[in-house]
Amino acid sequence: MTNIPEVLTIAGSDSGGGAGIQADLKTFQEQEVFGMSIITAVTAQNTTGVQGVHPVPLVMVKEQWDSIFADFNVKAMKTGMLVNGDYMKLIAAAYRELNTIPLVIDPVMIAKGGHPLMEEQAIAVMRDELAPLATVITPNIPEAEALTDMKIETKQDMREAAKRLHRKGSKNVVIKGGHAMDKEQADDLLLLEDGKEIWLSAQRIDTQNTHGTGCTFAACITAELGKGKNVEAAVRTAKAFILAAIRDSLNIGQGHGPTNHWAYNKEKK
Repeated sequence: MTNIPEVLTIAGSDSGGGAGIQADLKTFQEQEVFGMSIITAVTAQNTTGVQGVHPVPLVMVKEQWDSIFADFNVKAMKTGMLVNGDYMKLIAAAYRELNTIPLVIDPVMIAKGGHPLMEEQAIAVMRDELAPLATVITPNIPEAEALTDMKIETKQDMREAAKRLHRKGSKNVVIKGGHAMDKEQADDLLLLEDGKEIWLSAQRIDTQNTHGTGCTFAACITAELGKGKNVEAAVRTAKAFILAAIRDSLNIGQGHGPTNHWAYNKEKK
């Protein structure tokens, strides 16, 4: 019997299927790992925005955690939407008891349509309690600005932000360049635990169908870490995965449509 890596996502549910738990599980499936989930919130959401957020009670989040770790051999895990500081503190405390499983943190703050997904006071908890536990943290530029309290306008600013997150405890940092000013390139910076700096460049694709890109990118990293890949290899695969997912647009919905989760493997055939 093949030993299938078991990986976990802790995030919110997206009723539109393009982001959150749904995007993570689709990505896990495509990357041939077994996906499990802890749902932190249920959202009423489509490609045009978020119409409602209903947090799952904290006690139920902990019950999901206990249930999974009582039975499954989790090889890697990620966090996405965590609602507020109380949820972050719960996950941080539970994770500290393990502390050996790779943890990928996607510090989800704002939905593609502009709806805030993280309460303002929770940013400090993310910065001080959860982010320092990360094996890999994957903020976009606005999220990195919030976590480092600095403006990011240049590649040098991206370097400095990554170093600040590194100094706070995040072992490996990816600053995603999708929000950068460069209209031709989307350059991501990977700062590895040993201080090695790697730039991952891709031509910018002119499309509004980018809903769930952050979730999908972090989920692919998680899947690859679950397979035993090193961080650099995992991030490079995730960059190729999300590039294919954006390039092969689905054109679903009337707003920011979802990415195509099967595009990467379709291209490989």
